[in-house]
Amino acid sequence: MPKFSRTTTTVASSFLVGCLAAFGYQAANAELESLTETELSEVDGAGIGVVLEDFKFAHGTDVENGRIFKIGGLKSADGRDVEVVVNKLYIAGANSNYGESLSPVNLGRLINPYKIDVIDGNDIGIDDKAVLEFAAPAMMAATEGFDCMSASAVAGSGTCSSRPSSESYENGERPDIGLQMNVAVGDDRSANINIHAKSAVIDGSYLRLWGDNERRQMVGQFKLNFYTPELSINACEQNGSTCGSRILMQDFALELALGNTLQPMFFDVDGTGNFVVEVASIRKPQAGEIGADGLQGSSTETWDFYEDYYTNPDYRSNLTVGNLSVGDRDFGSSRIEGMLIQHLNIKTRDLAHELSNL
Repeated sequence: MPKFSRTTTTVASSFLVGCLAAFGYQAANAELESLTETELSEVDGAGIGVVLEDFKFAHGTDVENGRIFKIGGLKSADGRDVEVVVNKLYIAGANSNYGESLSPVNLGRLINPYKIDVIDGNDIGIDDKAVLEFAAPAMMAATEGFDCMSASAVAGSGTCSSRPSSESYENGERPDIGLQMNVAVGDDRSANINIHAKSAVIDGSYLRLWGDNERRQMVGQFKLNFYTPELSINACEQNGSTCGSRILMQDFALELALGNTLQPMFFDVDGTGNFVVEVASIRKPQAGEIGADGLQGSSTETWDFYEDYYTNPDYRSNLTVGNLSVGDRDFGSSRIEGMLIQHLNIKTRDLAHELSNL
């Protein structure tokens, strides 16, 4: 089984203090107030809302003192030990200069928090099922929300709930996020991979999970919205002395939809212990006919079934990059719109074995 080693990490937040303290993190003080019996009787199981104020997370590896965040207990196909080492990880306020200057950020707000909820599947097209949902702040009407990309967006400029940092909202609700990691296979260690996102927004994202009685598997829907004015990736030597060209994606927007009411996403583990994610082929509609002229008027409800599948924007994925550059070379903008995943099968592989053969 994989093993996780303790890291040297600091966290500051006014929420979830007890949970963080259990892991040895440093946290700001907070106070919980008890509910009266009358107040408890009014709780209707509507779910849990999560808001993190003045939140800052920073992890840094301290090799000399033996404090390293790593995933171990893995083996390559040829029997060598495999470790994934996370050297740096941060979630903080805007203008962090790639994690060099960290300030607090708010995640969610009281009128639109992160949510953990059990919802009625009948309300979202999943018949007779209770569905567990983890959701980011919901999108808003364009007349009330904020532009998802602009760091100076004002109310009424877009559909995102999360507000950028400004004089009115000092911390803002759009974190800078960064990660540095490498993979060791035996004595061979890869270069450090650095990934940074500025002023990131994931509003409208969710993960929904339920059980399938026929296949006896976990089933889900995954919607990921990820917006950032700058996403960068580069690789550096482990001592940081030499770095390759930085891949820079400006005005990056990803709207990824995996699984829907007609094609849910199945999770499984195969006989070799590898994790499998599958979006199966679309189920057949109820028996019906489509008229010879192909129009709705001469067809049965089968026409409506396919019309919904091929035109529903919630089933489709989009990717937009305002400008892509590598080092000092610009490659312009790129866009993928309306991608419909009709069948998908993802299976994990022995990554260490693959790297050792490079």
